[in-house]
Amino acid sequence: MGVIKSRAVRRITWVRGVIAAAVVVAAFLPILFLGAATDPDILWKIVHGKCVMDEKTFGHPAPCARVDLAGGYAILKDIVGQTQYLLIPTTRISGIESPAVLAPATPNFFAEAWGQTPLVAARLGHALPRQDLSLAINSIHGRTQDQLHIHIDCIDPKVAAALKDHEGAVGPDWSPFPAMLAGKPYEAMRIDGERLGQANPFHLLADRLKGARSHMGAYTLVLVGARFEEGRLGVSTPGVSTPGVSTPGFILLAGRARLSAGNVGSGEALQDHACRIGRAS
Repeated sequence: MGVIKSRAVRRITWVRGVIAAAVVVAAFLPILFLGAATDPDILWKIVHGKCVMDEKTFGHPAPCARVDLAGGYAILKDIVGQTQYLLIPTTRISGIESPAVLAPATPNFFAEAWGQTPLVAARLGHALPRQDLSLAINSIHGRTQDQLHIHIDCIDPKVAAALKDHEGAVGPDWSPFPAMLAGKPYEAMRIDGERLGQANPFHLLADRLKGARSHMGAYTLVLVGARFEEGRLGVSTPGVSTPGVSTPGFILLAGRARLSAGNVGSGEALQDHACRIGRAS
């Protein structure tokens, strides 16, 4: 009887936790809608004050979708669009300008965010090719929140078409992308591999794009999944074309804010929060 009673108590506790989590979600929805436009710390307050606490207390990270305490990040469904999610560190990091993004102990948040892209497909109810998916972080001038967050969502169809058309011009080093994307200029580089692994976009920007390290806050980064056709620039066997064979990788884009030209450095503009490309798949 003692064992049965103990299990019953645990069950009741678990149910109460679920109910409490649901109440938190309902309570925080108005804050998400109203606070995001006026409070630059609302993401931090939600993640630090609610998601992490609820994960530790109840094992349900409401109002976040996930909290990875060991990985140091939370995943929050954005209020904009059906498919958009945000990866938000569980420690205080202001944004791309923070020295913390380049610290050796800081996780590769882009790699972690790419691992969450199945959430986007789940919202649509079907799988998406990697070329439809993207991650974006805005410059200090192009964001409304002062807690680092990576946007996880579909790429805009026009941007996807431009990337495919000019794929052969993207190599393993930074170079100007030959076409404007959403009316803005970008530098581009290719990353090979199914996953990012050790390739950290923050480090690739700071270490390999001239002048970027001292002006990190002015930059926006966009990472787009890709499948590269063999024989194109940067492939390990240059000049060899194998019809029907492609290799997985990424195209990394870096744009710099130019306020005088009306460019605030918002790579998020290359995404499509209506996910038209996914609905057409």
